Amino acid sequence: MQKLASYCGEGLFSSLGHHTEAYALPCKRSRINAPFVFNEEVFNKQKTTIEVLPDECLFEIFRRVDGNQERSSCASVSKRWLMLLSTIHKDEISQTSNQKSTIQDPGHLSRSLEGKKATDVRLAAIAVGTASRGGLGKLSIRGNNSTCGVTNFGLKAVAGGCSSLTGISLWNLSSVSDDGLVEIANECHNLEKLDLCKMSGISNKSLIAIADNCPNLTELSIESCPNIGDEGLQAIGQKCSNLKSVSLKNCPLLGDQGVASLLSSTSRSLTKLKLHGINISDVSVAVIGHYGLAITDLALTGLCKVTEKGFWVMGHGQGLQKLKLLTVNSCFGLTDVGVEAIGKGCPNLKQFSIHKCAFLSDNGFFSFAKSAVSLESLLLEECHRVTQCGIFSMLVNRDTKLKSLALKNCLGFKDLSFNGPSSRCNTLKTLSVNNCPGFGNGSLMLIGQLCPELQHVELTGLHGITDNGFTPLIESCEAGLVKVNISGCVNITDNTVCEITKLHGGTLEVLNLNGCRSVTDASMLSIASNCLLLNELDVSECAITDFGVSVLARAVQLNLNVLSLSGCRLVSDKCLMFLLKIGGSLVGLNIQNCHGISNSSVGQLVDRLWSCDILS
Repeated sequence: MQKLASYCGEGLFSSLGHHTEAYALPCKRSRINAPFVFNEEVFNKQKTTIEVLPDECLFEIFRRVDGNQERSSCASVSKRWLMLLSTIHKDEISQTSNQKSTIQDPGHLSRSLEGKKATDVRLAAIAVGTASRGGLGKLSIRGNNSTCGVTNFGLKAVAGGCSSLTGISLWNLSSVSDDGLVEIANECHNLEKLDLCKMSGISNKSLIAIADNCPNLTELSIESCPNIGDEGLQAIGQKCSNLKSVSLKNCPLLGDQGVASLLSSTSRSLTKLKLHGINISDVSVAVIGHYGLAITDLALTGLCKVTEKGFWVMGHGQGLQKLKLLTVNSCFGLTDVGVEAIGKGCPNLKQFSIHKCAFLSDNGFFSFAKSAVSLESLLLEECHRVTQCGIFSMLVNRDTKLKSLALKNCLGFKDLSFNGPSSRCNTLKTLSVNNCPGFGNGSLMLIGQLCPELQHVELTGLHGITDNGFTPLIESCEAGLVKVNISGCVNITDNTVCEITKLHGGTLEVLNLNGCRSVTDASMLSIASNCLLLNELDVSECAITDFGVSVLARAVQLNLNVLSLSGCRLVSDKCLMFLLKIGGSLVGLNIQNCHGISNSSVGQLVDRLWSCDILS
C-alpha cells in the first residue's frame, strides 16, 4: 500500500474505520458508476494481484508510468488494462523528470483492420501500441456492418492516443456516428486524407468539425453516405484551402449548392475531381468549366441531370486549361456539341475516355479531331453511333499526337471499303479493339496503311478478322511488334502466327492466341525458330499437342516466363518431361482444363518444379 500511495500521491486513501478503506479522488472525473469499497479480508486474500484496485486508482498509476514503451507493455497484461490505457488522453499523462520531451511522433506507421478484425479492442491496442513505435500515420477500417464491430469508443481511443494521424479511411461501420469522427477532428489536427464509405451515421456535423480543426486536409472521398449534404461540403471548401483531390459518389443529399461552393472556394488548389451519381445539374458542370483552374484529372459518371448545355458551357468556360485526363461515363448529355466544346476549351487534354454516351456520333469527332491536337490516348466504350469514319478522322489529322486508341463494344462499326489514306499517323503505338463485331478485314487493312509505327496490337473477339486482313497489318508495321493479343479471333490460322514470328520475332515479347482454335503445332515450330525475346505465350484452347510443347522445350533461345495451355485437350501426360524442361525459366504455368493430363501427373509436375525452384 505504501508503494501504491507513492504512485498515487498523498491523501488518495482515507480510513473509514478499523476494517475498511476507501479510495477517493475529489479532483478527478469518475470512471465507475459507484464507489468501490472492499474490506480487509478480501484485500488480504488477493493482495498478490493489482486487479483488486478500481479503475480510478489504476488510471492514476498508468498516467504516471514513464514512456510509451512502458505503457504499451502494461497494455499487454489484460484487456481491462488495455481498455483503461486507451482512455488516457495525452494531456493527462504525468510528465516526470525522465519524460520532459514535447517532440511529437512523426506518424509513419500504417494500420488496417477488415471484417471481424475491426473491433474496439484492436483499435485500443493500436492507439496504445503505436505510440511507442513512431506514431500512427494512416488508419484504414473496413467493417462488415456488424453491431459488434468498431464503435465511437474505438475512434475516441485513436483520437486520444494518435494525434499524429494524417489519414483515416472508414468503410461500412454502422455503429460509428458523428461523435467518434468529431473526436478525431478535435485531436488529430494534422489530418490530410479522409475517406468515408457507407457511413450512415456520419452527417454534416463531422465534416464541419473536420473543416474547423484540420486545415491541412488535401484528399476527401465520400461514397454512399446518405446523411452528408451541401452544408458539410461548403464548410470543407471554405476552410480547407489546401484541398487537392475530391471524390463524391452516390450521396443523395449532395447537390449543386455544395459542389459549386466547394469548386469556387478551391479553384487554385483542386487538381483531381471525381463526381459519380450525385444530384447535380448543368450549374455544377458550368462551375467546373469556369473555376477548375488547377484541375488536371476530371471524371464525371452517371450525371443524369446534366444536359448538352452543361457540357457546352464547361468547354467554353476557359477554366480547364490545365486539364490532362478526362473521363465521361454514362452521361447522356455529352453529345457532339459538348465534345467539340471540350476539344476547343481543353488545349492540354492528353487522355480522353468516353463510356456509354449514346448520343455521341462521328460529327462530334470530326470537329474534336481538328482542335484536340494534344490528345495522346482515346478510349471509346459502348458509343454505338460512332463508326470507323469518326475514328479515322482522328488518325488522318496531320497534327495528331495520338499514341493509343482503344475501342470496346462499339456496335456502330461496319467494315466498309475506304480510299487510300492521304497521310499517315506515325504517332500511334497501341491499338486495342475488343468485341466490335463490325470491325473486319477492311478496317484492319486501312489501320495498317495509316499506322506503320504500331508496336502493341490487341484485337479480341473479332470474328470478322481473317488471315487476309491481318497479314497486311503485320507487313506494314515498321517499328516491330512487341505485344500481340488476338484472343478470340477464331478465324486466325497458323499463317498469321507464322507471319508475325518471321517478321517480328526479334522484337515480340508477348503473344496471346487464346481461343484461336485453328492454331496448331505449326505455329509452335515458327515461334521456337524465330522468337528471341518472347517471355509470355498463351495458347489456351488451341489445337496444340504434345509435339508442340516438345518443340518449345527444345528451343535454345526461348526463355518463357509465362506459359498457358489451359483447355488444350490434345496435350497429355507425355508432355510432362517437356514442361519440366521449360519450367527452369517459368514463373507462371497454366494447365487447367487439360483433360489429357492426369491428376497424378499434375502433382508430380508441381512437386518437381517446386524442388527445382528451391534448389535454384
